Amino acid sequence: MTEGFEMIELIVDVQHCLQAYVGVAPDLNAIVIAFRGTQEHSLQNWIEDLFWKQLDLNYPGMHDAMVHHGFYSAYHNTSIRPGVVNAVQRAWELYGRIGVLVTGHSMGGAMASFCALDLKVNYGANITQLITFGQPRVGNSVFASYFSEHVPATFRITNEHDMVPHLPPYYTYFPQKTYHHFPREVWLYTLGVGSLVYRIEQVCDSSGEDPSCSRSVSGNSISDHLNYLGVELQAETWGSCKIVTDSSIIKKVGIGSSNFVLTRDSSSLTLKNSHADNGSLSSPQYLTSHSKV
Repeated sequence: MTEGFEMIELIVDVQHCLQAYVGVAPDLNAIVIAFRGTQEHSLQNWIEDLFWKQLDLNYPGMHDAMVHHGFYSAYHNTSIRPGVVNAVQRAWELYGRIGVLVTGHSMGGAMASFCALDLKVNYGANITQLITFGQPRVGNSVFASYFSEHVPATFRITNEHDMVPHLPPYYTYFPQKTYHHFPREVWLYTLGVGSLVYRIEQVCDSSGEDPSCSRSVSGNSISDHLNYLGVELQAETWGSCKIVTDSSIIKKVGIGSSNFVLTRDSSSLTLKNSHADNGSLSSPQYLTSHSKV
């Protein structure tokens, strides 16, 4: 969490078990959008499905660009996109046209990618950075080229033998018909013998499929997918779709089983250049909007 971070909206699509946060980080002078990753109880089945997933959707407005229908739909065809766009527009009204930083882990990284491209192409946003962790491939090489042209400040962080960045599979002999990562990858791995262990952060080439980076290893680890930079990216317990936020907020607003958007009351937001001395808000107010979508 960055210092003085102010949440604008929490968007939860209960039907599809999706969740996104939108807020403003004064120290970055940017809107921050974060997408939650795949729920642990469904991770194994989700990974197995990706082994066989084919390109199955023509990306709108870009000839020959194809993408993964499920990842595209998770952002574009649920309550997530309107919630995110609304929150970004509210933030611009309050703070001016500041830049946007988008991030996510696993499936959340795939959604973050579609979000960054959407905000850039359709709303003219300045995407200061897209940073994803353990992101799967989302489209073919034509889409990857189109994406990198519009969202050049992209960093795909991969970790050791993380399985998910290897999926859906990349077939070397069919480069135009297969899934293809967009650049730029940063591969995290350890090197050394015995007690002499070094942590390497290798910045990969601009191809998106650098054979000297994560593609140089087997990619057979789920545990490497669930730990990035020393942070455990999994819940303490497994179960049905969980809402990741302060439990006191959920109790206060009385959230049920329908999709909802938890919106920060504008009167409780601190405007740019008028922050409280401690950089935080003591008693934020929230307004809840439910939807059956």
